[in-house]
Amino acid sequence: MAASAVRADSTVLTGARVVLPTGTVDGGRISVEGTKIVAAAPDSAPVRDLSGHWVVPGFVDIHNHGGGGASFTSGSAEDVLRGVRTHHEHGTTTLVASTVTGEMDFLARRAGFLSELVEQGDLAGIHFEGPFISPCRKGAHSEELLRDPDPASVRRLVDAARGTARMMTLATELPGGIDSVRLLADHGVIAAIGHTDATYEQTVEAIEAGATVATHLFNAMPPLGHRAPGPIAALLEDERVTVELINDGTHLHPAALELAFHRAGAHRVAFITDAMDAAGFGDGRYQLGPLAVDVTEGVARLVDGGSIAGSTLTLDTAFRRAAIVDRLPVEDIVRAISANPAKLLGMDDTVGSLEPGKDADLVVLDEDFTLVGVMRKGEWVIDPK
Repeated sequence: MAASAVRADSTVLTGARVVLPTGTVDGGRISVEGTKIVAAAPDSAPVRDLSGHWVVPGFVDIHNHGGGGASFTSGSAEDVLRGVRTHHEHGTTTLVASTVTGEMDFLARRAGFLSELVEQGDLAGIHFEGPFISPCRKGAHSEELLRDPDPASVRRLVDAARGTARMMTLATELPGGIDSVRLLADHGVIAAIGHTDATYEQTVEAIEAGATVATHLFNAMPPLGHRAPGPIAALLEDERVTVELINDGTHLHPAALELAFHRAGAHRVAFITDAMDAAGFGDGRYQLGPLAVDVTEGVARLVDGGSIAGSTLTLDTAFRRAAIVDRLPVEDIVRAISANPAKLLGMDDTVGSLEPGKDADLVVLDEDFTLVGVMRKGEWVIDPK
């Protein structure tokens, strides 16, 4: 299956099981004209029969550090675009670039650099993961570069992103954490609770201050306890919070994923990759920020200490696992992988569902939920021939 770059001014897709906001339509019909989905294409528009397939909205990834051998934290523009293209080929048509902990001056420069790629439409925004996280739950972040989330430092990174910052992960129990949550909320940036050692009560306080996302729920936070429920219980129970889940079979046991869907509901789950350079590229030695990572059989771990270091996941794999292993309803998967993250980003007027007027971003899956086609803004990235 090779990538292509074929744009049809108009086309009609017929015969597939199409997942719409209102439910699944057998033998559905989608009309595309230019870069948009339209109510009806011209009578002369070519017709593509996709019988025996699923058509779902393009995937939206709000937490992604790279792919295709390229890092969003340190790569050149050419590298970043190669990583973006890799995820396009796996169905992610809207992607936020995530950074990892680094020196403040470096992160500010990086934000300015990535903002240019956002402005030209290659990225949907920037997510800062670190340096404002807990050394107790640092995961694959350099401890010596961590710092408390004082609002002035948080504001510096937001300003450096020139309006393209979409989310920042904070350990909100640290000094300045609550004030920083309020600052982010005031500037229209998602405050995400993660890499945290917070108690249940501290997490509730952060949510009340305006935090609305749980960064990769269950991972890099205290486990759920029956006397000390910690952040997991607070994040699952509050309707204002969307919980990120990494559905790669390594980060989460299927029972944990089921618990999250059962307690939060499909309307509050966002599937993410938390991908690093090796996604779509292969095993080997990589760098995640300043830290060395070994990827073996698709699992990324720090060379020093062995902590899980992001993932090699792509969202087509997460979708297939959710359908085949977790046996989730396809409509729920689509909400978690497309509609919910699009809404979080404030982009649900253009992406996240298959509706007239929205971007012609869609994924074609076969009966076994294996990706066979990707369209982004009316262009076949992978042509389902």
